[in-house]
Amino acid sequence: MVETADDRLIMLSDFGEQITYSPIGGDSKTVTAIFDQVYESVEVGGSVPIAMSQPRLTLRTADVEGVEEGDGFVVRSLTYAVTIVMADGTGITEIALEAQ
Repeated sequence: MVETADDRLIMLSDFGEQITYSPIGGDSKTVTAIFDQVYESVEVGGSVPIAMSQPRLTLRTADVEGVEEGDGFVVRSLTYAVTIVMADGTGITEIALEAQ
C-alpha cells in the first residue's frame, strides 16, 4: 500500500520521467510523472469511429498543488496545456493534456 508522498515518488520514479511544470503566473519546476498517449475511439457522426490521441500525465498531487486548466507542461521537448485535472483523493493526480 502506498502511504506517503515519498512512497508515491518512488512508484512514479520506477515508471516516470522528469518533466517541466509551468503554472500560469508562477515559477516552472521539474517534477516526475508518467506520460501516456491514450488512444480513444470517438464517434463523429459517421459509420466508422476514429481514434483520437489523449495525452495524459499521472503524478503526485503534492507536486502540482493548485494546477488548473491552461497551466503548461513540457514533456519530451513538446509543450502541452492542461485541459482536465483529476485528483483521485489518494495523493495521485491524472491530468489530460492538449498539444500546443
